[in-house]
Amino acid sequence: MRAKEIIRNKWVRLGFWSVLYILWVIWLGNFWWLLGLGVIFDLLITKKVKWLFWKKEYKEGEKHNVWLDWLDAIIFATIVVTFINIFFFQAFKIPSSSMESTLYTGDHLFVSKLSYGPRLPQTPLTIPFTHNVIFGKESYSTALQRPYRRLKGFGKVERGDIVVFCFPNGDTVLTRDPSADYYAWVRNYGRDFTVDRLGPVKVRPSDKKDHYVKRCVALPGDTLVVKDGLVWIGGEQQEVYPGVQLTYRVVTDRQLSQRKIAELGLNRRELYYDQSLPGYPWMPLTADMLEKVKSLSSVVSVERNLDVYPDHGRDGDIFPFTGKTRWSRDYFGPLWIPRKDATVPLDIDNLPFYERIIKDYEHHSLEVRGEEIFIDGELSESYTFSQDYYFMMGDNRHNSLDSRYWGFVPEDHIVGKPSIIWLSTDPSLPFPRNIRWRRFFKTGKF
Repeated sequence: MRAKEIIRNKWVRLGFWSVLYILWVIWLGNFWWLLGLGVIFDLLITKKVKWLFWKKEYKEGEKHNVWLDWLDAIIFATIVVTFINIFFFQAFKIPSSSMESTLYTGDHLFVSKLSYGPRLPQTPLTIPFTHNVIFGKESYSTALQRPYRRLKGFGKVERGDIVVFCFPNGDTVLTRDPSADYYAWVRNYGRDFTVDRLGPVKVRPSDKKDHYVKRCVALPGDTLVVKDGLVWIGGEQQEVYPGVQLTYRVVTDRQLSQRKIAELGLNRRELYYDQSLPGYPWMPLTADMLEKVKSLSSVVSVERNLDVYPDHGRDGDIFPFTGKTRWSRDYFGPLWIPRKDATVPLDIDNLPFYERIIKDYEHHSLEVRGEEIFIDGELSESYTFSQDYYFMMGDNRHNSLDSRYWGFVPEDHIVGKPSIIWLSTDPSLPFPRNIRWRRFFKTGKF
């Protein structure tokens, strides 16, 4: 029997698809799905039931109905792409410069769900090919909600990984400015003013929050410190990745040309020339860019910008927003990252670190009466975490809304890991100069 005949043999095809299906059911861990083997058997062998009821079977020589053929193609594509998006890969576009110079605004990625294991949909009633919005309206229904569950993946989140996750503060969205951080606005201006100015608000389930991408700098159980804008874990300075950039005060004797800015790889949207300096008050630079800038004949001096409390910003803008830590974005911690099954003593002083975890991520009732803390109606002097948490920071350290501003990322918010850049365009340039050809099909750690 020739290879082509073997491939076309219905019993060989049945065996092949049955094995794949059984492996998928074992991975899924729900053996009720084994009943689907009967459907596969009927589709390939007995053909008693018209499972593809929308598909028209044509007689020899019969003219094809174009509309029915398109319908068949659309349904097939919807099923296949949805299956791939849930279990394997999902497309993602970098919306901001928070990860420059590692990932750029306009990078289009495929995010691997297999890296950490795919989450099964918690809100399954969703319009295909959408995440949470279509034509300005919600693209999903919360009529059916399922508990969080993650399948086995190739590994776990490691320190230094670039991770796509659901924005923790994205459970409450301001309809007139969906990108705004509702909780930050309420802290600064009060709820009534915030809702009146940018509301009304809408509430989203955890799997329908907007997607963010950052670098994981601290794992569950780590103790994190940020000094001089750089990350330390357990007393050891962590690797400064090539794309990590801080901002510098660069004094020059003249303005840099657009050609020189492009040669240095600087983001022109984040630069402004201050004639009174003269120079650039905030120039984002990687270590490599820094050496190149220092060597320019037009550069007089270069000084790193570092926010030190209370000279820059307010302590109340930095997690945990108590006004007592005296932390800034460049001098932060020490902060212990919660680990599953770990127990911490709980009191009024450290409650702000864990309050959102207890109420919003692990869904307990929380009440404070004087100096006493009640969880689910019971007096509590300690708390045991039910999942792992992570600390995320953008590589563009001075232009990144990250864990320094909103706290921990729960394990059930993790989506996946960027695996390949399949397209990259610069939104500041016209077509075709906006295409970044050198970034096409870039893989690895970027």
